[in-house]
Amino acid sequence: MIRFILAVTIVLSFLILGIPVLLIEWLIGKWNPRLRDISCLRMVQAAFKLILWVSGTDVTYIGKENIPKDQAVLYVGNHRSMFDVLLTYSQCPDLTGYIAKDQLEKFPLLRDWMKRLYCLFLNRDDIRAGMQVILTGIDYVKRGISICIFPEGTRSKDGVMLPFKEGSMKIATKSGCPIVPIAITNSAAIWEDQFPKIRPRKVIVEYGTPINPKDLTKEELKFLGAHMQKIIQSMLDQHQL
Repeated sequence: MIRFILAVTIVLSFLILGIPVLLIEWLIGKWNPRLRDISCLRMVQAAFKLILWVSGTDVTYIGKENIPKDQAVLYVGNHRSMFDVLLTYSQCPDLTGYIAKDQLEKFPLLRDWMKRLYCLFLNRDDIRAGMQVILTGIDYVKRGISICIFPEGTRSKDGVMLPFKEGSMKIATKSGCPIVPIAITNSAAIWEDQFPKIRPRKVIVEYGTPINPKDLTKEELKFLGAHMQKIIQSMLDQHQL
């Protein structure tokens, strides 16, 4: 339980101490929005890396060189754990917003930081609102802000990937950005498998070769979610812990 308590303490301390930081960042944004955004990104990445260290997580990253450094992308990954966000966001080279469930929008400070980091809140039951989230994501990518999604829509409980939602892929097809597949192995073993305890575990995060929608066949584009799921599954099959 000590690791869990330490992780919660880090999160709460960051959120509380971050209140004046948010104000300072708001002032910085008045004259240099880019500096504000990058500074927020690096602070949250540092906090996530600290939590991973406290949790004893031994992470092997593969294929980080596949992440384009000069353009926004759509990251697409499998989802087993809340730690998936920490594992991936801590490695983003530039501004990246995540699509998260709208329940998180109810929490003050957490909500403020997520919005500052260009995260989008998705109501899975509201089709119209969901389409607006996709349209905003397309706009972000065109502005140079990457988006990360877990297209299963929720965390898999048994390790078997749920069907990918096809609608989320429109962020790539409509903006023309590359899709970077992410295969995350063993992340649920950190926390969810023995909730609420956090255990030191080995995790593998692999970034695949970027997929350009323009290079895909009509059939692959029509079922792009299924196509990406197949690619990620093939990556997962290579890593067993």
